[in-house]
Amino acid sequence: MDGITIALSKGRIFDETLPLLAAAGITPSENPEQSRKLIIGTNRPDVQVVIVRASDVPTYVQYGAADLGIAGKDVLLEHGGQGLYQPLDLKIAKCRMCVAVPKGFDYQAAVQRGARLRVATKYLQTAREHFGAKGVHVDLIKLYGSMELAPLVGLADAIVDLVSSGSTLKANNLVEVEDIMAISSRLIVNQAALKVKRELLQPLIDAFGKAVK
Repeated sequence: MDGITIALSKGRIFDETLPLLAAAGITPSENPEQSRKLIIGTNRPDVQVVIVRASDVPTYVQYGAADLGIAGKDVLLEHGGQGLYQPLDLKIAKCRMCVAVPKGFDYQAAVQRGARLRVATKYLQTAREHFGAKGVHVDLIKLYGSMELAPLVGLADAIVDLVSSGSTLKANNLVEVEDIMAISSRLIVNQAALKVKRELLQPLIDAFGKAVK
């Protein structure tokens, strides 16, 4: 296809991207929450949207299956960002990556004692770097689903996860003990596509940039 393919994930990122797409004159023809289609047309014959899992967006863009995409910083850190140009922080889907433990667990004391902590997370790369930089010994346990369950059933001492309001932590009797970093979503572009389709892509990147400001 000589047009542009944009990779997006369902849910919050899709919803918060709609105003940015509108600013660039693009309206998806269907809402992925209501449609089963994975490739969605838009009001422009030369632009289509593909709906993929959030963690797959950088891979689709890296290999050129999509020309650009929108992915959270959390996902990009795990992916490593190979082959991707990241021109813009879109300042959407904001949250933070943090360490949380069950109420009553003395995290600071455990760290000072040099205890080896078991930490459940989906974000192995980020967790490894965070604890490595602090010199804290951890065994990382990779989970894909609800992290909050791991400390409750004794699978882990702590979790590293994304938090926006903190209500899920509170509901499961967990408390934040460390902030790792602020997270928001970035525009990512396939480097080869940017060279070949610059006259199509650059106006979009510029429109997104203006909308963010």
